[in-house]
Amino acid sequence: MPISRKQQIAMAVIVAAGVLGGGAVLRTERHRTGEEAEAPPASAAAASGPAARLPEKAEHAAREVKLDAAQARNAHIAIQVAGAGSIQASSEFQGEVRFNEDRTAHVVPRLAGVAEAVHANLGDTVRHGQLLAVIASTSLSEQRSEFLTAQRRRDAAKTTYDREKKLWEDKISAQQDYLQAQAALQEADIALQNARQKLAAVGASVGSGSGAGLNRFEIRAPFDGTIVEKHMALGEAVKEDASIFTLADLRTVWAEFAVAPQDLAMVRVGRKVVVSSSAFDGQVQGTVSYVGALLGEQTRTARARVTLGNPQGAWRPGLFVTVSVLGDSHAAPLVVSADAVQTIESRTVVFKAVEGGSAATPVKVGRTDGKNIEVLDGLKAGDNVASSNAFVLKADLGKAGVADE
Repeated sequence: MPISRKQQIAMAVIVAAGVLGGGAVLRTERHRTGEEAEAPPASAAAASGPAARLPEKAEHAAREVKLDAAQARNAHIAIQVAGAGSIQASSEFQGEVRFNEDRTAHVVPRLAGVAEAVHANLGDTVRHGQLLAVIASTSLSEQRSEFLTAQRRRDAAKTTYDREKKLWEDKISAQQDYLQAQAALQEADIALQNARQKLAAVGASVGSGSGAGLNRFEIRAPFDGTIVEKHMALGEAVKEDASIFTLADLRTVWAEFAVAPQDLAMVRVGRKVVVSSSAFDGQVQGTVSYVGALLGEQTRTARARVTLGNPQGAWRPGLFVTVSVLGDSHAAPLVVSADAVQTIESRTVVFKAVEGGSAATPVKVGRTDGKNIEVLDGLKAGDNVASSNAFVLKADLGKAGVADE
């Protein structure tokens, strides 16, 4: 069907309108894209403005603690001048307090019997020779009877000897009778001495000789000490080798620790040590009194010990301790007190005195002996730093950081 002139004009108008509309849309998109490219993001604009410098200023301010002289005195913060000093080499070992085995006794009755009286209780402090318990023993009764019999026989033999000696001296009896009486007296002396030694071996007395209480056996303390174990009750039957009491003299104790082979050159008998415990603030000085000559089959370490004076009883057996074996002293160009060094956010710092307060200054540290610490970098000689109670400044710094956040 042929297209009329009018239809051709209408189609041309529709196509032109479409082309013009598309061009307008493209110009609008290009203009919008250009505005977005020219305008910076909101986050970038914020970062480039004055607010972007606030974290840096806040961090700089947080490193300083404002503290005047009066506040420092109230907080007992002492100031130290950093300078040259000495560092004493030391090696730390973990150990444990034990009984002094030279002054620890397991009291055994040495005779079987039945407990008639128990005078000592767990934890009691006793003196040498103090009565601990009394047991009734049939074997002791037999031994005392043997002693009394030997004593009577000896008395009779002595009487016979004296009579025969006088008769022989007066030429009345024969010498043979005198010699027989002399031999009988000597045998009686031996028997009496044997019976006495049997009683002494078990720690029993010879008795009164009246026959009363021959089976009574008194158990007494071998030395001054404390009852740390008790395995005896009234009326209980005990064996001759039973440990009925454990007595320990706690005025001295041992601090034992293990020494690896590579540390044996450092740990020697006579070396000075400092023993401390995390359970309390006290520490005590001593010397290494023993180093084992053999290594343990399982641990492959040598046992070493320090004998500690314990007059107040603070070092209790079973307490875990740190034994610092002191070595030779070494000079250091710059040292500060160990209390001056603090750790803040995994950084090692000291609080250096500045105008109006103190500033947390990062430092690099070296050797330490527990009292002084060598400073390798971050300070110079003559700088004033907080030496004691520096943790107060650290706490104030932490509070300031929380407030800024």
